Amino acid sequence: MINSNMETAEINKKQIKKKKNRTAVHLLPWVTAVAMFIQSLDGTILNTSLPSIARDMQYSPSQMHSVIVIYALTLALFIPLSGWLADKFGTRTMFMTAVGLFVAGSLCCALSVNLLTFNLSRVLQAIGASMMVPIARLAILYQYPKSKLLKTMNFITIFGLLGMVVGPSLGGFLSDKLSWHWIFLVNVPIGIIGISMAKRIMPNFKKAVGKFDFRGLIYFSLALIVITMMLELISSGLTNWFIILGGLLLFNTLAALYYYHYKHTDKPIIDLRLLNIKTLRVGLSGSLITRLGIGGLPLLLPLMLQTGFGYSASVSGLLLLPSALANVAIKPFMVRIIKALGYRTVLISNTILLGFVLIVLGFVTKDTPLIYYIILMIFYGFFTSIQMSAMNTITLVDLDENTKSGGNTMLVIMQQLSISFGVSAASLILSFFGSSGFSITESFHYTFIVLAAVTIFSSITFRRLSDSDGRGYL
Repeated sequence: MINSNMETAEINKKQIKKKKNRTAVHLLPWVTAVAMFIQSLDGTILNTSLPSIARDMQYSPSQMHSVIVIYALTLALFIPLSGWLADKFGTRTMFMTAVGLFVAGSLCCALSVNLLTFNLSRVLQAIGASMMVPIARLAILYQYPKSKLLKTMNFITIFGLLGMVVGPSLGGFLSDKLSWHWIFLVNVPIGIIGISMAKRIMPNFKKAVGKFDFRGLIYFSLALIVITMMLELISSGLTNWFIILGGLLLFNTLAALYYYHYKHTDKPIIDLRLLNIKTLRVGLSGSLITRLGIGGLPLLLPLMLQTGFGYSASVSGLLLLPSALANVAIKPFMVRIIKALGYRTVLISNTILLGFVLIVLGFVTKDTPLIYYIILMIFYGFFTSIQMSAMNTITLVDLDENTKSGGNTMLVIMQQLSISFGVSAASLILSFFGSSGFSITESFHYTFIVLAAVTIFSSITFRRLSDSDGRGYL
């Protein structure tokens, strides 16, 4: 009788544990969603508050640009580490550490008294940010079968977009009504919630890793830092071609050193052999070119409306809101769209449609009614949302247990670089037309048309996909 009761109790324990594991599997995307939200919120909330921070610390707004640059450079240095650390010490352990560093950095930012302490705090924050989302997404890749990848990735992306929607207005509200310190303090409770959820929900996946490739990290990260710094300086108005060419030469030298090192290393920090996977290669290259075309719009549109057409900053900022809301609204239909048409058709046709939206923006004038801008932004939001979800998923869909970590890291690096590439390309093209004797309005129009051409051109890259690529996992 006693043995029977003990066996029953043991069975009940196993059933309870199994039920908890099932619950954890269903809740894991929410952990990743928190990471996506807090990172995208931080990325957008700061921009609207920098003038307030500059006034409070008694600096000029131009001096505060170092805050943006040092954050981007730190990301470039530590992103390549994220996959190796997660595989070595476990996804849950490193995710909780990353969020803890991000929260600590946010708290230090709020307590900063001058630019030096503020920049040091941003470094700490960026170290956490460089691992937070990549590791959370890696846990998703390890946990879910490929058939559920699109639906799951689609869900977590919504929260990243929500952070982008909330960020600018929340930053302005907190700075005006309370103080700029609160744009960092708001990260603390969200981060604590993320750590608490991860402790109970996230599996601690570990994989066998070789000896840490320190030399490879130096070459690769320094190359990323150089190109990131050059892109930030160009987007800030750098026109000294001697410095630009010198930076490009240094980047190419470091890239060549890494390539030589990679060819003679068994376990490189970034395994370029992964580019032999067709869907990964096409996804990365197509994403880079597409983002080169569309990445500058959030910079160009408010600038054109304010400097070219005389709209206020608040109106020009609000005109980006329909795009973000449309971006979120289309997400529930994403799986059905890609299932019906396939990745190849969606990526080719959608890229061309995005290009046409940019062309139309190239013909708007000061007298164009605001309702037309709103309609254009809604279409832009729809097409951008479809494009990002399809590109990200097709990039990862053919990775196996041995390649998921490396492929995920490569995608994160590409995404980070493409943000800077997009803004820098838009700034360079605009300054070229501006210095060629065109009026402000004409410069913006021609810039949009050039970026539209780049976006449409990126559709050629996706033609390398076959109709069957990715369909087996939908």
